[in-house]
Amino acid sequence: MIDQATIDRIMDTADIVEVVEDFVSLKKRGVNYLGLCPFHNEKTPSFTVSPGKQIFKCFGCGKGGSPVNFIMEHEHLSFVDALKYLAKKYHIEIQEKDETPEDIAQRNQRESLLIVSNYAKDYFANTLFNDNEGRTVGLAYFRERGFRDDIIKKFELGFNPGNKDTFTQAALRNGYKMEFLEGTGLSIKRDDWVRDRFAGRVVFPFHNLAGRVIAFGGRILKTDPKAAKYLNSPESEIYHKSKVLYGIYFAKNAISRSDKCYLVEGYTDVLSFHQSGIENVVASSGTSLTADQIRLIKRFTPNITIIYDGDKAGIKASLRGIDMVLEEGVNVKVVPLPDGEDPDSFARSMSSSELLEYISQNEIDFIRFKTQILLNETENDPVTRARVINDIVRSIAVIPDNITRSVYIKECSKMLDVAENLLYTEVRKIKFKLTEDQVVKEKREELRQAARDKENAQLESTVIKPGINPCEIEEKALLRVLIRYFGNDLFTVVDEKSHEERIVKVGEYILSEIEADNLNSVNPVVYKIIEEFKEHQFEEFFDPQRYFAQHADSEVNSMVSGLLVDKHIESVIWRKNGAYVEDEDEVLFTIVPRLIEEYKLRHVKLMISEIMKKIGSVKSSDNLDEIFELQRIITKLKKVEKELSKKLGKRAITS
Repeated sequence: MIDQATIDRIMDTADIVEVVEDFVSLKKRGVNYLGLCPFHNEKTPSFTVSPGKQIFKCFGCGKGGSPVNFIMEHEHLSFVDALKYLAKKYHIEIQEKDETPEDIAQRNQRESLLIVSNYAKDYFANTLFNDNEGRTVGLAYFRERGFRDDIIKKFELGFNPGNKDTFTQAALRNGYKMEFLEGTGLSIKRDDWVRDRFAGRVVFPFHNLAGRVIAFGGRILKTDPKAAKYLNSPESEIYHKSKVLYGIYFAKNAISRSDKCYLVEGYTDVLSFHQSGIENVVASSGTSLTADQIRLIKRFTPNITIIYDGDKAGIKASLRGIDMVLEEGVNVKVVPLPDGEDPDSFARSMSSSELLEYISQNEIDFIRFKTQILLNETENDPVTRARVINDIVRSIAVIPDNITRSVYIKECSKMLDVAENLLYTEVRKIKFKLTEDQVVKEKREELRQAARDKENAQLESTVIKPGINPCEIEEKALLRVLIRYFGNDLFTVVDEKSHEERIVKVGEYILSEIEADNLNSVNPVVYKIIEEFKEHQFEEFFDPQRYFAQHADSEVNSMVSGLLVDKHIESVIWRKNGAYVEDEDEVLFTIVPRLIEEYKLRHVKLMISEIMKKIGSVKSSDNLDEIFELQRIITKLKKVEKELSKKLGKRAITS
């Protein structure tokens, strides 16, 4: 349990920009920051961070909240664990009782897998330096490869002993359950035996963006034709290899600072670059490059330089990755290495300054790279040359930005001695085909959706459908005013009994009006927020913005964050009230009563509509009494509707 004073200290210390920038590359836009949302795939930034309000909000997927909510969403942590994460980041001490292995094993599945992975990382690292076999086999291998101890410790490299189940038995003795050892892939269990997956291998931990270990890669050190040279953890709840880049945790800040990412193939390539002082480097870790991996890099920079092996396999891997990188709207360059060299050996053969100079002088754009590689294979064959040109044009066609695409067409025209208009024609053909395929796909989905809508319409009841909030605009406008101006003075009234003047606050007025007319929302999140306002309205130091920013319910937090940064809601208020002053709080005495009346009018109209539907559904003449009663109610509601409409049409209020 974390005490409230510590929670307040964490919330006061955590800076939303600093927290988000650990995971997302942000660019300043006016008073706010803008970036690509980490919670859904997007090419145009819609993820906003407000340092003034200390909240984030994505206008694409709708997620939003405080620094705590961001960590909860991004790292899939509970409210308490997100607080612990921020406390660690800002060196705030939290007093809690020590957890036993049994307590750890009883946590949720994901957290348990992460904890087991962390134990394994510590075990392998300790074995590497402190176990006899670890030092003579594992550590000796790393040192022979030329890696310094500080690099070995930085990346938390380790060694798993060669006996079949040494690690597994140690983990079981320390209270870690077999189901989680199997779940991470660290242990392999069959009916009559148990094995360590990485037995006899040096181990490379994979870290996520927050620095937590989620998987491992292992290299075998003895010659065994039946065993794979490299072995990775299997897919699990915490590890999806297509979405992970080796070294991203250690590279993210350097990538943001330099606005460039070097992409290599293997673990040791990353280690050698770091040892040379170049930290903005990640590896695709032996797998084919994926769109998710590119998007992960793009969160920190739009510039990627591919540095793969200088042999034919490395060149082919570079060619495969280029189109995928271009399609994601990322600028891509390639550094060809001398034949027989790889980034690991090449980085170790020179100093940091020499390596950076070589990269600077030899990195070329993808057209030059593709042209040099592919045209060398044509042997002046016109047919083959035409095929190469088409291949390059297809790469240009996938570039989403028109200007960038145009620049590459001009470059291609010069290099390949082909008329620009011909290249434009081919690019248009390819883009048309790609667009046509996409349109067909979308059309099919539209037809399916239309069929579903038709079926739903046939089943539609005469009452308001669950999940639809007909008062959404009015309720959001009221909530926004409540959160922002809850304790502000609204107007003065004279008490009927004491005949003394007293000030009515914004919160008091809105909540009393809602309660008096029983104006309940059909949206459970809105209803919950209003109820919590009622619970805390008489507390002397109640601060709604702070209270809801710390709220453990992510749906509540997301809605409140959206209201505080949503300009649409603000424009609705100003437009409806004709207020043209700079400060909104100057006209609260006009805005607030009007919003309440609009909210009431909306409810009255809905009630009239529902009663009319009921009257229309009455089929039998035996129910005339019911019809007369419903008509009587409608008459009353019509009078209320007329009165509210009159007030909203012409109103003069003095404070």
